[in-house]
Amino acid sequence: MEADEAYPLHKAAFFNDTTKISCLIKKGMDLYEQDMHGNTALHIATMLGHREVIALLLAYNAPVKLKNGDGWNCVMEAVSYGDRQIITEMLRKLKSQQRETLQSRKPHIAKVLRDIGDFYLELKWDFHSWIPLLSRMLPSDVCKIHKRGTKLRMDTTLVDFNEKSWERGDITFLFDAEAPDPQHQLVVLDNKLKVYQRVRHEESECEVDEEVDVLMSSDIVSASMSTKPITFVQALSGWVFRHNREEQIGDYRTNFHVVEGMVLVTRKRREHLTIDDIKKNKSFMQSLATGNAVADEDFKSLQYRKSLPPPGRAPTTWEEYSGAAPGLAPPLGRPQVTKFNQKQFKALIGMSEDFPLDTEILLDVLEILAPFKHIDKLRRFCEARLPPGFPVRVEIPLLPTISAKVTFQKFAFCEEISEKLYRIPASYREDNTRFPDL
Repeated sequence: MEADEAYPLHKAAFFNDTTKISCLIKKGMDLYEQDMHGNTALHIATMLGHREVIALLLAYNAPVKLKNGDGWNCVMEAVSYGDRQIITEMLRKLKSQQRETLQSRKPHIAKVLRDIGDFYLELKWDFHSWIPLLSRMLPSDVCKIHKRGTKLRMDTTLVDFNEKSWERGDITFLFDAEAPDPQHQLVVLDNKLKVYQRVRHEESECEVDEEVDVLMSSDIVSASMSTKPITFVQALSGWVFRHNREEQIGDYRTNFHVVEGMVLVTRKRREHLTIDDIKKNKSFMQSLATGNAVADEDFKSLQYRKSLPPPGRAPTTWEEYSGAAPGLAPPLGRPQVTKFNQKQFKALIGMSEDFPLDTEILLDVLEILAPFKHIDKLRRFCEARLPPGFPVRVEIPLLPTISAKVTFQKFAFCEEISEKLYRIPASYREDNTRFPDL
């Protein structure tokens, strides 16, 4: 079979052929299919700025989050192309698909919570960085998790973080897997301000516009942890007589392994940015690294970003694209301006076979709490192939410059966890703007 016959949907997207695409979809063509470069049909249409094809593929729920061979998803490619309408449509569909995925997992998660006993769990976070001054600024945190029936409560002092800021507070996260109204399944409480916010299923026009402005004025970043080369080597203790390293962490005998081959690969693209954008983003990072405060108004001064002029059609033909070796695709969209960084981590992981939970249950619990970025990073790390037991202590990279040591320091099954823990206090008022990123 010829290459152009192997990927008819991709070819139709390349040539902006909506009629052909409609016919292929009705015949059951797989919208998730990736070509030799890892691109879906939606990737190709996005890189070429084919609005009609993009709208058609999105109407049939083509996957937005799926990454190609270079680690870019369709939102990233839309930002590179610079058409504000395309970016907005893509972002809305991405959020919609993420909600659908989580909703489809709810019956499984509810069953898992029903099947295990009620418990109390503590996770201690210690953050550190290879940048000395930054390390002094980083907080520590203890997450306290109570589980009763199909309900979870997490109390934390770390609200949010990114490469520019860390937000501290006194936050409670409530989840009810069997809430009759989906709008009441996730609630976040700010215990200092005495307000609460239900995690919404839809964003306002203003919120989406602001997020598009941020995307269009920031680097396109793809950060991934390469897990294929990871190996776990028994950690040793002692200077003269070497022996396997074991420690008692809480009530659990823990066996330590060195995690070797863990590589954080960060790719950045900035072909869509102006020189002023790049300077401003660089000053953000310099302020953070030197410990200087970054003014709030710098984050709030984003202007409405207009669409970029189209990059013009690359001279690449379909035959050249489809005939290129995997990973060596000729350019289709705006010429890329890329920066590549690779940092190798040699971390420790402590596994205990005495811990009363297994890793699969942990993953389900962490999936519920995934709106908090640091919790989601822990979940993704624990998805890797681990040695036997439960990961009582792990070290994970959160950002290119920041890592965290996580210790499951307390766990106990409890028969009498009060229902009051899962109620919103009567004195709290609802504020739908308190947590704009949730």
